[in-house]
Amino acid sequence: MTEAPIRDGLPRGFRGAELGWPELDRIPHPPYRVPLLGDVVGVNRRTPLQDSLRHARRLGPVFRRKAFGKEFVFVWGARHAADLADESRFAKHVGLGIANLRPVAGDGLFTAYNHEPNWQLAHDVLAPGFSREAMAGYHPMMLAVARQLTEHWDRAAATGRAVDVPGDMTKLTLETIARTGFGHDFGSFERSRPHPFVTAMVGTLTYAQRLNTVPFPLAPLLLRSASRRNAADIAYLNRTVDELVRARRASGRGDGDLLDRMLQTAHPETGERLEPRNVRRQVITFLVAGHETTSGALSFALHYLSRHPEVAARARAEVDRVWGDAAEPAYEQVARLRYVRRVLDESLRLWPTAPAFAREAREDTVLAGEHPMRRGAWALVLTPMLHRDPEVWGADAERFDPDRFDARAVRSRAPHTFKPFGTGARACIGRQFALHEATLVLGLLLRRYEMRPDPAYRLRVTERLTLMPEGLRLHPERRTPVREAASDLRCPVPGAGD
Repeated sequence: MTEAPIRDGLPRGFRGAELGWPELDRIPHPPYRVPLLGDVVGVNRRTPLQDSLRHARRLGPVFRRKAFGKEFVFVWGARHAADLADESRFAKHVGLGIANLRPVAGDGLFTAYNHEPNWQLAHDVLAPGFSREAMAGYHPMMLAVARQLTEHWDRAAATGRAVDVPGDMTKLTLETIARTGFGHDFGSFERSRPHPFVTAMVGTLTYAQRLNTVPFPLAPLLLRSASRRNAADIAYLNRTVDELVRARRASGRGDGDLLDRMLQTAHPETGERLEPRNVRRQVITFLVAGHETTSGALSFALHYLSRHPEVAARARAEVDRVWGDAAEPAYEQVARLRYVRRVLDESLRLWPTAPAFAREAREDTVLAGEHPMRRGAWALVLTPMLHRDPEVWGADAERFDPDRFDARAVRSRAPHTFKPFGTGARACIGRQFALHEATLVLGLLLRRYEMRPDPAYRLRVTERLTLMPEGLRLHPERRTPVREAASDLRCPVPGAGD
């Protein structure tokens, strides 16, 4: 049974900005407002985030947009975003996009409201699953999945075919989180088409996005057929996870992974355990969030590496130097790829795959000493614009430059200016997992291939709550001379069947 968070077209407790910002009229908005409909001139319902970025450049670090009678406040100035990061005055707000996912994820870590106790319980139970010791245990399984990817790319390289980068990165990251976290093998690389779990997941994300782009009272009518498809997608996700959990319970195995922690571990202080329905919600949360954002991050990074051969050469030289002729990198060697990590961070700066997060006022306050906010008032932080604030990143903020993340540059910047994983107590619990996985994969691909872009390709970004480069194809070419020792990754898949 799924939750129905929509009531009269809006999530329970939704507050438009007109209710929470006493001096809303001081905040600029786009020109050409249309009565009743609001700021709809020039809007593309497929790219609402990118529409907001265009408005942000014209209107400044705090602005508002009106849609179907409701006002929304957007923030991207570094000073304002830093103020919103103050945990004593602000907390996570479950905004419309995230609330639209609650029928499938409920009170999972990502979608829970602050007052719901299960997010803190799950966080405390699962946090040890992302310790350094746990991460080192996941490393061999990450290598095993990466070997499947390189075998696939080797075949493409041998025949001169291009590879579907977002599709292959999605296969890679889904298999990685499924095997490391839940001991499950989706068999993604044996399939010519996406696994049905991916299709259902993309469907739910896309539907959640669409709910934000139609008039609230008319959504049930305008999205009737889409709603039926969404219900079928949710049912499939639930069945898949329920079967995964049933198989684990029936096996009696104790793999020590995230699923074991969900099923077997009690809270260290209260002794509470996750109830079965919440286990399902947490598994879905990790399977979806644990692969969707990382696949996007890898895809953007590979795009930029293919377009900047000097950056790729420098990153490749670092991999060769740090990993040498080892048949496979050890866990500790991944963290030594400092320049590769800079490439990843710079890609996340320009296109953070989770492109916004919302914050709400715990009490009446004044944002950055400028804008009064009542308790419960909220704002959406546009992370791609925060990451382009010229006061922080310079006049060339649109330029791809991994050296923005060398140690000296990082120390010189104010806190809270780089936020690809959100902020505060509700920031992404799996960020170290994602960063290790992505750095490892980039290192393996750099060591094995030259990646040739399609000269005619121009970056287009598709939105389904998360961001992904659309239609990105690359031609992998095996490096010469071939490093057989480095390329022959042979490791088993422990435990294979968020």
